[in-house]
Amino acid sequence: MWARNLLFLAVCGIGILWTVGTLSQPASRFVYFSGASPSGKPARSEGLPGTRRHRDQSWQHALAQLDAQFREAWAAAGLTPAPRADDLTIARRLSLALVGTIPSLEEIRALEAWPEDERLPRWVDHLLADRRYAEYWSERLARAYVGSEQGNIVLFRRRRFRLWLADALAKNMPYDELVRHLLADEGVWTGQPAVNFITATINPAGGNEPDPVRLAGRTARAFLGMRIDCLQCHDDKLGTIELGTADDPQGGTQAHFHELAAFFASAQISLVGVRDGQRPYLVKYQGDAQERKVAPRVPFGKEFFEGHGTRRAQLARWVTHPQNRAFARATVNRVWALLFGRPLVEPVDDIPLHGPWPVGLEFLADEFVRSGYDLARLIRLIAASAPMLRDSRADFPITQEHEAAWAVFPLSRLRPEQMAAALVQASWLKTIDGQAHVLQRLAMAGQIDQFVCRYGDLGDDESSDQASTIPQRLLLMNGELVKERTRPQPLVTATSRLAMLSRDPPRQVETAYLAVLTRRPTPTEKAHFVTRLFDVSPRQRGQALEDLYWTLVNSTEFSWNH
Repeated sequence: MWARNLLFLAVCGIGILWTVGTLSQPASRFVYFSGASPSGKPARSEGLPGTRRHRDQSWQHALAQLDAQFREAWAAAGLTPAPRADDLTIARRLSLALVGTIPSLEEIRALEAWPEDERLPRWVDHLLADRRYAEYWSERLARAYVGSEQGNIVLFRRRRFRLWLADALAKNMPYDELVRHLLADEGVWTGQPAVNFITATINPAGGNEPDPVRLAGRTARAFLGMRIDCLQCHDDKLGTIELGTADDPQGGTQAHFHELAAFFASAQISLVGVRDGQRPYLVKYQGDAQERKVAPRVPFGKEFFEGHGTRRAQLARWVTHPQNRAFARATVNRVWALLFGRPLVEPVDDIPLHGPWPVGLEFLADEFVRSGYDLARLIRLIAASAPMLRDSRADFPITQEHEAAWAVFPLSRLRPEQMAAALVQASWLKTIDGQAHVLQRLAMAGQIDQFVCRYGDLGDDESSDQASTIPQRLLLMNGELVKERTRPQPLVTATSRLAMLSRDPPRQVETAYLAVLTRRPTPTEKAHFVTRLFDVSPRQRGQALEDLYWTLVNSTEFSWNH
């Protein structure tokens, strides 16, 4: 018996020491990019794509120009921009956008240990070098490329595709190269994961062959920012789709769509995977009595179309050609939407080919092309821009004009997977990243999947902002995830560790606010909850801390990006 009691006391002692270290010290495993870690040793991320060496003078000059454009637009519209948000608020925004969860208490301690003028650049570096960024963005982009459904498991491996995307993002593969792989790669979908972009459209009832119509619609939306799907059935009678050139704009026709689809007609399934054959593309246009053979032709930009190689290779080079402004604009608009929760042009995949365009879009498209389609550099520019640094509040009335001009940071609901990941992270003071224990990461993944299934998946529409429903609010108030992650469990949840840490209610309240809301409590909030903690006995303090955590995670502030 004495041995068991001794073991129990030893485990408790280790847990207390671990918690004290977490609350009082910067994290030793936190990624530093100043050239050295706090210990003086070389930073472990040295040489990774996306460190501070990429923010050279040209980047600084580009940021100054981008900010100048927005400030000039605000001045011209007579708008006073919101003040700069505090560092922790901006860090929370960027964490939600780049890794899909809130900062851990461990990360907050490390962030605040940095010099103020270096905090946010280092924070972006830290997030981009974190594998969580690659994993999270691969899922967000995969929804635009192949949808959210698992599809035909025999001919389509969504997980394999997403892992390939994550590896490409982690290496910061030039984005034009990534897209060329998607459009033109050949081979087996397990060994050449990019071909899953093609096989995702296979319908077993349709002969187990890729669908050129779906591929054309998906290519136009995901890579050109154009909704031309309706042209598969009829010409554009309303004049909402402009093609051709700026000097000679044309209304969209059925021919425009099906000539684009014809590039994919040659993609066939063989014993060696996806291969390009000689299958013709046949279509029956509206009003025709019979089908006709359609030759591949691009709907605009014929002057930079290079007609050599396989059909899909021709299309891939045209889509990603430096002169194809639609490709650069579409990418910038999607990246902006992922960072802000709202695109520059709405909907995210319906950008006018010939303008007009909002402030910042053309400039960022130019910078993206000039950088060699460097996605990490584009993210850095947007993350450091004046709109990203604005507060979502102001001491003057905020109007729709402020929101439309990005003079305030736009409010947006957390996505279901962000909500679940934030709940789990808030209950664990250490960072749940690739270095966390494998069982902890597996548990987190399972809990997120269950929560999203019950809360409701947003599906393929990556920029939707649906209103919260009563069942969703009840899930947050009474769901198993919230209960499990807020109730005291020795050495498991933050509430237990806070109760064990000390008998200092002011510090416990402040730590809870930092872990859940990524901010410190206001004097009024602190006084209220400290009084509540002082009013209970030390034995009941764990339950009081559980109540505090439950209150914070069910607050409106927690479930919104602001």
